[in-house]
Parts: sequence; C-alpha cells; structure tokens
Amino acid sequence: MKRTSLIGFAALATGCLVTSPVNGRTSSQPLQLSEGARYVAMGSSFASGAGLSAKTASSSRCDRSTFNYAHILANSYGLTLDDVSCGGATTANVLGPWAELPPQIDALTPQTALVTLTIGGNDVNYIGSLIANSCRADGASADAPNLCELIHASGGANFTLPKPTKATWRQLEMNLTQIVKEIRSRSPRATIVFIDYLTVLPSHGACARIPLSKSEASQARAVAKHLAEVTSRVAKNEKAQILGASSLSRDHDACSPAPWTNAFKSTAHNKDYMPYHPNRAGMVAIADALERMLF
Repeated sequence: MKRTSLIGFAALATGCLVTSPVNGRTSSQPLQLSEGARYVAMGSSFASGAGLSAKTASSSRCDRSTFNYAHILANSYGLTLDDVSCGGATTANVLGPWAELPPQIDALTPQTALVTLTIGGNDVNYIGSLIANSCRADGASADAPNLCELIHASGGANFTLPKPTKATWRQLEMNLTQIVKEIRSRSPRATIVFIDYLTVLPSHGACARIPLSKSEASQARAVAKHLAEVTSRVAKNEKAQILGASSLSRDHDACSPAPWTNAFKSTAHNKDYMPYHPNRAGMVAIADALERMLF
C-alpha cells in the first residue's frame, strides 16, 4: 500500500484527514526509513487494537489486530514489524516480564530503527475505571456482557478501581523515562515515538452511549489530561518524538459524529468493538499521522 492509498482510505474512514501539526517532527524534517527497516511497536490495548478483527497469529493473550496502527504503517512502507503490544499491559510489563510474557523491551535489537509506544493508561486505571463505572449503570451488563461479567467477578457490582495517587503518577513518569533509556541502550539508532491515548470522552458532558455520572466523566477527563501531560513531558525531557493523538482526536470522541474511539454501548453496525477503545478510523488516523511525521 502506497502513501496515496493510505491517505485516501483515511479520508473514507474518518470523513476528514488529520491536518494538525504533530509535535516533535515537522514535514520539513522527514525521517527516511528504508524498506525492511526494523520497527518495534510496544504498548497496551490502545496500541494492540483490542476488539478489532483480523487478529494476529499471536493474538490470543494480547488481543493484537493486524489493523492496529503499527501494522497499517509497516504494511504501507514495507517495514519489518515486531509488534509486542498487549492488552492490559502497564509500563512495568514493558520493562519486565508479565506472567509467561517476556518484557516488551526484549524485542529491541541494535538494528531497530523505529519504536512506537502507547502505554501508561493501565498504570493509572484510566480505561479500566471507565469500563467498571459504566458496568454499574442500570442495564449496562447487556451492552458489554463479557467485560461486565469479569468486572463483577473481580469485586461485585460495586467494584471500583482506585484513583491514581501522586505516587502513582511519579512512578509512571519514572517508568516512562526508564523505557526511553532502555530503548536508547539497546537500540541506539532508533527513532522513538510516544503516541498518547486517543480522546474518548467529549470535553463536556457525555451521551446516551456513555453511562457515566457527571463526576465519573469529569474524573476520567482529568486522568486523560494528566496522562497526556506526563507522556509529553517525558518525551520532551528525553528528546523523543511525541504524536499527540489526544489533541488530534479532540473532535472525534466517542460521542462525536465521526468517532475514532468506541463508546460503551455499541451500535448495530459496529462489528469491531471494544468499549472505550480505538476503532478502525482511529487506527487509520494514527497511522496517517505517523506517516506524515516519519516519511
């Protein structure tokens, strides 16, 4: 797939192209990645493509899709992709093992030319809290029965995840910083791109497909804002690149006419669905923004 076809598909999928500038690298500063260049994609479910169809061969544990932004970009430019992103992963799982899974950083080699990361949301219970709070709403279990069943099994109908503390945020920032240092040590020639989380909730209020109270929505927006700030600060301090997906998607929240993330309640025509996660249009939009940043 060439550049023109990728951008054309993005236009069809999202209704408009991403035209806002991306922090860290401008179109006048292209990074030339040759065909076959090694690309490692790390992160959580917002990177793996949880809920999207076309699963990878190693998808059962991590819910990886061949339609996540890493695969779209790699297929478009002939990059050699090692996708180790995993649904539920935290920064600790990037740096260290997670049950039977090795640390995500173990995928790095001296030949790695590009590394992308979308990580940190699970460290601060961002999306988990959105789902848990929504599952407590009247009738919500019918909208996401499998997820709500897991939530209820974890702690009953009133189960809630703890709010992030100052110590939690400090640890997250330390871990993100350590991840960059590990990448630089193992792959000294790699370009590092942090991609923060696509916007899920509208800037004010909500909609019928998002069963959250006003305070729950407000708290989630505060966590999302702080998460984007921490990610951006680490990228700046460590001289890594940052793709601000949160700002690029500001007009494409889950309640918008052209959403890049799913609401809690699915629509009848939505076959690729995980509540409060990127949809296909969101993944294409990120891949397009990466393309303009890197090529």
